[in-house]
Amino acid sequence: MTKRAAEKLFKLLDMYETLREIIPKVNGLFPEESVEELKTEMNIAKSRLGEAAISIFCDLENQIKQETARTAVPGGAVHPLTRYIMNYLSVAGDYKETLEQVFKDHSKIERADSTSRPHNENDGVPEKQASSPFAAQVLRVMDLLDSSLEGKARLYKDVAQNNFFMMNNGRYILQKIKGSSEMSQVMGDTWIRKKSSELRTYHKNYQRETWNRVLACLNPEGLNVNGKVQKPVLKERFKSFNSLFDEIHRTQSSWVVKDEQLQSELRVSISGVVVPAYRAFIGRFAQIFDPGRQTEKYIKYQPEDIETYIDELFDGKPHQSIARRRT
Repeated sequence: MTKRAAEKLFKLLDMYETLREIIPKVNGLFPEESVEELKTEMNIAKSRLGEAAISIFCDLENQIKQETARTAVPGGAVHPLTRYIMNYLSVAGDYKETLEQVFKDHSKIERADSTSRPHNENDGVPEKQASSPFAAQVLRVMDLLDSSLEGKARLYKDVAQNNFFMMNNGRYILQKIKGSSEMSQVMGDTWIRKKSSELRTYHKNYQRETWNRVLACLNPEGLNVNGKVQKPVLKERFKSFNSLFDEIHRTQSSWVVKDEQLQSELRVSISGVVVPAYRAFIGRFAQIFDPGRQTEKYIKYQPEDIETYIDELFDGKPHQSIARRRT
């Protein structure tokens, strides 16, 4: 049987399941003299279906390796390859028992193309962690997807967006696995914990790369000399904060997070750090400026404004510069 397109896999598995169910029942349906020959032919057909299913499933590796686009996905969004592979695996989860049987019964056949056969001990995936040959192959696919995404993340010049992209895609992967009880069993609790830990790291790295610069503007260190606030230094701090915050808002409002829970978590975590720091800073130093135009020139935002603008981040809609909006 020739190799089918990936989407044909599930039709082949349906046929495989049908033959598996019918073969034990043929004894009473046909003349005794023809039953054995018929069962032999049906078993041969079932084996070929199993081999074809393995070949198609293992070809996921090639599809990942051949996806070599050198253009970053706009807004650090979930990559189309991630969506395709994870949706494919989600459907494969519905056939978990059949795929496990197919890989167990038919994966001993060697193929010339090493990327089109199930994982072996030299492939670099810790097979001891896999519960079955099918699980080992899924782990290999996931490792290849992770490596591919790491390469695509390097297309972003901004380190913060690099981490944002990995967090965004990792969250999509994790949610797809956790949303399928069958694929959760295949991947195992250890893998899920490891992936969750990676996402926390990407989140921390993003927040550090983006918002530590903002928080540095709100650091009171160096503002007091001999008990007196250095007004020129304070002015520069506020100018730097305003400029940085406006730039981040303008840039990251066009970044894309479709996962509403992740979007909310990001906004809440950013607000939880930036808003209290800003509120404390203006509470301590606002009175240094002369009331009126000087205050308005340097203190452009109230804490509530900061929170409002943070809530506009990651919706994939470029917003007008805050500075222009306020003029």
